[in-house]
Amino acid sequence: MIDDLELLRLIENNARLSAEEIAVMLGATADDVEAEIKRLKEENIILGYSTIINWEKKAPDNCIGMIEVRITPVKNKGYDHIAQILSKYEKVTACYLMSGGFDLMIIYEDRSLRDIATFVTEKIATMDGVLSTTTHFILKKYKANGLIYDNSNNDDRQAIIL
Repeated sequence: MIDDLELLRLIENNARLSAEEIAVMLGATADDVEAEIKRLKEENIILGYSTIINWEKKAPDNCIGMIEVRITPVKNKGYDHIAQILSKYEKVTACYLMSGGFDLMIIYEDRSLRDIATFVTEKIATMDGVLSTTTHFILKKYKANGLIYDNSNNDDRQAIIL
């Protein structure tokens, strides 16, 4: 029997592992691994696979906004109604229900600060039930998805001897 959690951790860290490689790590057969992955997909536990790209190196003009949204929940639908509407926008890369001073955290990626500001003012702020928004802009990524982005430890400061 394959440990689901261990299998999920393995493929989350490296989705390129073959069924044979995973089987060796888990002490199972490749057929068992493939069957388990198929089951996890059918149960919507494995939702997809992605590649993590350091866009700051390839497209440094890309901009990421973290948008805090305070809302009034919709009767009989709660927070889900507005969250589902906002999640459908292509450039919304994440949407979370939060505890604390605001209700939803939206991660939105676009070409410029102006594009993100336009999304907030024209799409989010005008929605029924939205009380307020606060937008933060990512200036630099140091670590995301468990990966350190710039691993250089170059310290080019000059030593001063007194």
